[in-house]
Amino acid sequence: REARYVLERASARETAARVAAGALAELFLKEFGIEVASHVVAVGDVALCQDNAPFEKVMALRDREEIVLNRVDPEVEARMKEAVDEAVKNRDTVGGTFEVIARGVPPGLGSCAQWDERLDGMLAQAVMSIQAVKAVAIGSGIENAAAFGSRVHDEIGYSRQESRFRRKSNRAGGLEGGISNGEDIVVRGYLKPISTLRQPLESVDFETKETVKAAYERSDVCVVPAGGVAGEAMVALVVARALLDKFGGDSLEETRRNFEAYREQVRRF
Repeated sequence: REARYVLERASARETAARVAAGALAELFLKEFGIEVASHVVAVGDVALCQDNAPFEKVMALRDREEIVLNRVDPEVEARMKEAVDEAVKNRDTVGGTFEVIARGVPPGLGSCAQWDERLDGMLAQAVMSIQAVKAVAIGSGIENAAAFGSRVHDEIGYSRQESRFRRKSNRAGGLEGGISNGEDIVVRGYLKPISTLRQPLESVDFETKETVKAAYERSDVCVVPAGGVAGEAMVALVVARALLDKFGGDSLEETRRNFEAYREQVRRF
């Protein structure tokens, strides 16, 4: 009858272990030229206007020692801070959106044949498993739902300079039919405001069944930047697993050999 017993086990503090594992996955992916980075896209109703943040700017944020909100636009970051300050002043909380980008992922990871092997499905489950995440989008998936197909699907071209097929846009977020297509994999996580409020909402006492104010437990006002870090770790873990499923061997050397042979095959296609 004491719901507070689940607080610690349900806490997002468990994501610390996931972030540690994700860091190892990122080191592994770098061996194959794959980089993963995250940043904050929105806090409350303050959002980045551009559809896709430059990956180089997102990566550069990792070098900053003091990051309050991982923003690629200082002006928007200042407005985000104001939104957080307003929530603090009102004894409230605020949610938002983070974005994770994986660059250098080869085409062909995942599967179109089995529902549980679709790479987009695995990424969505992994990011959705992060506490407070209530929606996940691949690319501009949410916006795509309100548009006509002619304005959504990415046209395909061929880059002779890169010797590979390229999409002229990336609204699909690097995934088509459950398989990576060689473009940046872009995943967004939408976080609800933290439910523990310093001005508690109404609840019910289990014993008396009377209306009471919910108990207050120390919590953050905005967890979007931290959510992005956890999201980055989960994306790295999923991509690393998908890469091993396709190219895995008994050693890193063997896996790298399989990977390079496949990349050469794709280049010659």
